[in-house]
Amino acid sequence: MLVILTTTPDFEEAESLARKIIAEKLAACVQVLPPMTSFYFWEGEVQKEPEHLILIKTFSTKFAELEKFIQANHSYDVPEIVALPSSEVSESYLDWIKNYLG
Repeated sequence: MLVILTTTPDFEEAESLARKIIAEKLAACVQVLPPMTSFYFWEGEVQKEPEHLILIKTFSTKFAELEKFIQANHSYDVPEIVALPSSEVSESYLDWIKNYLG
């Protein structure tokens, strides 16, 4: 199982991505976290912007398709797409994800 991180500039885009990802069965669960402040280096300068962090729960077999989906449906030129492998997952939660994603 993977937890994939991405960010969006506002809640509307985050919610839209979350709903589409679930509808396309690219993940079993997507969480949109409250606004945060991101500091990052872009176009030669340090930037400071409000963003929403999205946590996407899926399997590694879905990563390539999900990566393409995010890139095609995201407003950023270079969206954050970071996959964190889950070394320990409760059996019941993993079964739930398997049942949804097949």
